[in-house]
Amino acid sequence: MVNKFYEFLNLTENASDEMIESRYAELKAKYLEDRFLVGEAGNEAARNLEKLETAYLSIKNERREKSNINENTSALSEVDFLIRNGDYEKAQRTLDTFDERSAEWHYLQSVIYYKKNWINESKNQLQIAMQIEPENAKYKTTYDKLNEKIDFEKQQQSNQQAQSGVYSNNMPQQQMGGSFCDTCTTCLCVNCLVNMCCNCG
Repeated sequence: MVNKFYEFLNLTENASDEMIESRYAELKAKYLEDRFLVGEAGNEAARNLEKLETAYLSIKNERREKSNINENTSALSEVDFLIRNGDYEKAQRTLDTFDERSAEWHYLQSVIYYKKNWINESKNQLQIAMQIEPENAKYKTTYDKLNEKIDFEKQQQSNQQAQSGVYSNNMPQQQMGGSFCDTCTTCLCVNCLVNMCCNCG
């Protein structure tokens, strides 16, 4: 789409910003003068002036977007480097400076949350990353591994609670009901009392 705008300026996408500015100024001056020509020539110049403005603005916007993407990519690489070196606070501060938050941004935010042991927050950020780029294998693999970790920890916690429940259920029985030997002794005493009563009769 942008190619046709370069063609209108008779330039290529490799043209420098200075070349674009120079050609824009040159053509604008020409069309501004020619629009006062009589007949179709003046009308054509007026139409070209509108096309020139559209082409110029489109090229500038496209170059600005590319520049922002390159800057963001560089900054995200810095965040990744900081995380790998354990500087999570600086990595977080760098992420907070972003205005546009891409899938990679959310992925790196997920990693920072994971390092801080904020598991649920980490999972949420991964889900956002996958929504933005559903075909990204890295995000999907990380998400699956995180779920495996969560399931494993839940299972361990459940096992510990079950074991704790067994011990707590046994302890009161021993304390309140006594041991097996205590029960036998009680039975013998009762039998003796019954026998004594019967003999007295």
